[in-house]
Amino acid sequence: MRRADGVGRQRGAVLGVLVLLAAVTLPGAAWAGSAAPGEPACEVRDARLTELSGMVATDDGFVVINDGAENEARRRIFFLDRSCAVVRAVPYPTRPLDSEDLAVGADGTVWVADIGDNDRSRKTIGVWKLAPGADRPVLHRMSYPDGPHDAEAMLVTGDGRPVVVSKFSANLYAPTGALRPGATVPLAKVGQVRLPASTTSNPYGLLGRSAVTGAATAPDGRRVVLRTYADAFEFDVPGGDVVAALTGGTPRATPLPNEPQGESISYAADGRSLLTVSETADQPPGTRPTILRYPLAGPAPSGSPAATPEPTGSTPAASSAAGEDGGSRVVLVAALAVGALGVLLIVVALVARARRGPRPER
Repeated sequence: MRRADGVGRQRGAVLGVLVLLAAVTLPGAAWAGSAAPGEPACEVRDARLTELSGMVATDDGFVVINDGAENEARRRIFFLDRSCAVVRAVPYPTRPLDSEDLAVGADGTVWVADIGDNDRSRKTIGVWKLAPGADRPVLHRMSYPDGPHDAEAMLVTGDGRPVVVSKFSANLYAPTGALRPGATVPLAKVGQVRLPASTTSNPYGLLGRSAVTGAATAPDGRRVVLRTYADAFEFDVPGGDVVAALTGGTPRATPLPNEPQGESISYAADGRSLLTVSETADQPPGTRPTILRYPLAGPAPSGSPAATPEPTGSTPAASSAAGEDGGSRVVLVAALAVGALGVLLIVVALVARARRGPRPER
């Protein structure tokens, strides 16, 4: 038993080293920011709002949606006041499949991104558009050019074009023509985002640091932000070109540590901070969604290199460390990798020795 236990511990050590090797040899250097929790803005107490997947801040409060469609009472576009109390709820004329994000256009139209597809089985995705003062949103369908994707993030450009961001590949898709009710408009892949690696703590570990779960546009249209379960990445949008900003810009990172299931993000109405809210359906009883406020990260480092948009259908190369200390980070990563490899060789030798058993005494 003692020998078997020793072999088990050594195998566990091998697994730990392999995990370390995987971490230190990921493309690009890991970004580690100051992971301070957000400041509570208000608590959502309405029992219908436990699966919040999309949020937009307005001058009067907030607009939110659930991603769950099982409960009819939750299939609404909810308008909240500044204290997070529901003041209006607009139902959908037909059942949405998986509504995941929200945006507000320049004309005040509310856009609901019905784009979730965990099973990757949908032939079409949709956006619901609720015009100012209307009492029913209108559905517009779209189709991917390369098969189904799961997505939870959408932006709307200044000229009223939705840009869908796939969850795990961060591909960008935009319609090839004007959206029309009752018609399905093809999408085209227009680029791919390269988010920096991260070490921010979150419930989903490494996967949670790369899955894109929400997006938002600043009130002035000059910045956009993508979020994961762990961090928010803000891009400047010069000239109003959202796709160029996402594919060619260097983001500023804001950690969003340990949110239970962070899928929503919005700029505050004045554009001076970021707001988030998590789903709480699977949290302990009595847990309520709380809108959190985070200060914006500092300005982007000067002289940061900008990537070029990826051609349609291409695979991005490994991202490189950005900023003035990029070279030193690469050296550090290389040193860690060499050290971990040495430890791995030692542990492998110990495992081999344990399998042979103890040496006979002479």
